[in-house]
Amino acid sequence: MITITKTEDLARFCERARSQPYVTVDTEFLRERTYYSKLCLVQLAIPGNSEEDAVLVDPLAGDLSLEPLYELFRDTSVVKVFHAARQDIEIFVHDAHVVPEPLFDTQVAAMVCGYGEQVGYETLVRKIAKAEIDKSSRFTDWSRRPLTDAQKTYALADVTHLRKIYEHLAKTIETNGRTAWVDEELAVLTDPQTYITRPEDAWKRVKTRTQTGKFLALVRELAAFREGYAQARNVPRSRVYKDDALVELASVKPRSMKDLGRSRLLLREARQGEIAEGILAAIERGLAVKPEDYPETPRSKAQLQVNPALADLLRVLLKAKAESAGVAQKLIATAPELDEMAAGNRDLPAMTGWRRKVFGEDAERLIDGKIALAAKGSDVVVLRID
Repeated sequence: MITITKTEDLARFCERARSQPYVTVDTEFLRERTYYSKLCLVQLAIPGNSEEDAVLVDPLAGDLSLEPLYELFRDTSVVKVFHAARQDIEIFVHDAHVVPEPLFDTQVAAMVCGYGEQVGYETLVRKIAKAEIDKSSRFTDWSRRPLTDAQKTYALADVTHLRKIYEHLAKTIETNGRTAWVDEELAVLTDPQTYITRPEDAWKRVKTRTQTGKFLALVRELAAFREGYAQARNVPRSRVYKDDALVELASVKPRSMKDLGRSRLLLREARQGEIAEGILAAIERGLAVKPEDYPETPRSKAQLQVNPALADLLRVLLKAKAESAGVAQKLIATAPELDEMAAGNRDLPAMTGWRRKVFGEDAERLIDGKIALAAKGSDVVVLRID
């Protein structure tokens, strides 16, 4: 097993990779103690079966620069193959403002090829590569050195089996004429904006039972302060305060340090100093928000005035269409989208692009009463209504 610790060795491997049609990539990282992921290892493999065709790159080695790797990522003649690429790419965008292109994500491709929703790498290794992965090193501290042979073997398996998986899925997609489908899905992953977390939008990830505009204005300000503080100091947002504490603060609206001291859920270090001052300032800003500036909330199912019978029919149609096309249902439309459709909203992803051809057109016809559904044995068939 080859571990690269010097820039010139990485440059040599990347130069070899630039003459190949693709390179498989994976990373190992830690995020428990930081806001941004700490890159601990990069795994790379090119077509071939020799030891030199798959390497580990140690970014924690003091004299190693990853610039040769980033140059490879910028080379559009080589496909960069990942599995579930989002977290990996986020690291590269943050560290070097680079997105590997062209990109191929085997998880996305597998969903298009009918392997199920959010299919795991181990499943693809078993079904396509006909191999098994040793899981013993899955939960390990990748920042500790030296790495054990077991860790290295586990890490390399994430890119060596990926070669066969990629070749199989790429061929299947080309044969089925679904390259444009995959490209449409990957457009989100290759957009740098996907990896930017704006403090003003952080409130949308906080789950609350109360959905009034006045309450959500406080949640928005508290979440924005927390996100900005965590980003600036590179600490996990939960180290500032957790979601349950945030919701408590929005409910009780503390106005002084004494009030903060009464909090049941706030961490001790958040009851004084910069965090405490930031909380009180966020509360003041939230209380000052005018009604016309309250956050817009997603409409609930009740507010949508969903036709429940129509929503059920859309679910049946989606299942039938997904099975017929061999595509994961969630890749076509989500349950909330079906409710939106049943409430009359047609401005949805399921009504555009390849999804419209697979599902959206007949969904629209079903809503308009132009088609009906019938059972034929174990299948659901679409009947035209003249």
